[in-house]
Amino acid sequence: MTSRRDFAIGAVCLAAAASSFALAPRRRVTLLARAMRLDQIVPRAFGDWVSQDVSDLVAPKIEGSLMSRIYGETVGRVYSRPQGGPEVMMLLAYGDTQSDDLQLHRPEICYPAFGFAISKSTPTEVPLGGGVTIPTRSLVADAPDRRETIIYWSRLGEYLPRDRKEQQFDRLRTAMRGEIADGLLARFSVIGSDTAASVDAIQSLIPALIKAVPPNQRGVFLGSQRASALSAAGV
Repeated sequence: MTSRRDFAIGAVCLAAAASSFALAPRRRVTLLARAMRLDQIVPRAFGDWVSQDVSDLVAPKIEGSLMSRIYGETVGRVYSRPQGGPEVMMLLAYGDTQSDDLQLHRPEICYPAFGFAISKSTPTEVPLGGGVTIPTRSLVADAPDRRETIIYWSRLGEYLPRDRKEQQFDRLRTAMRGEIADGLLARFSVIGSDTAASVDAIQSLIPALIKAVPPNQRGVFLGSQRASALSAAGV
């Protein structure tokens, strides 16, 4: 069973950010529908997956703090199958403003701060159906007492950067267009020594979850173009 300690890394990842740069944005790009919250559109059960919410995923946000300014909402859940198999931890962090270089902190950067060695870090893609894929990064993080397999992606406005360099470039492109972009970090991970089984569980969960999200709300996860392509493919 996943303990509260298992989410400590998520707390630090969400609280971290970079410095700001002086470009004046003029137009807001927000892919989360007005008056909607992330936890309302992320299904708690679908297919043969069920979940439990994790209310203490991160430390309490302090009004006006850096974390409060970066992330307007976080959702933490543990998904499992009643018939057994790996538990998949999901961490979603959404911020409606990413224009001040408040950088989504990527797991390959923050895991080593907890004593993990990143033994694998590769760009990957997760098929969603209908020929549509989502660009992700796959990590294996090793510590003396455990191994954690991670697949995650980040969205910055309409871009889905897979590494820090791409993220910086996409932030610059967005700012130079005078846009205030929203952002999402979606991280899925499994604790266990069987990396292949962990990857299989995560890659089974992600497409099923996206399929269960209302089509008009998928843009917040995938960007508008991929969300439209899924709908056009009948997924």
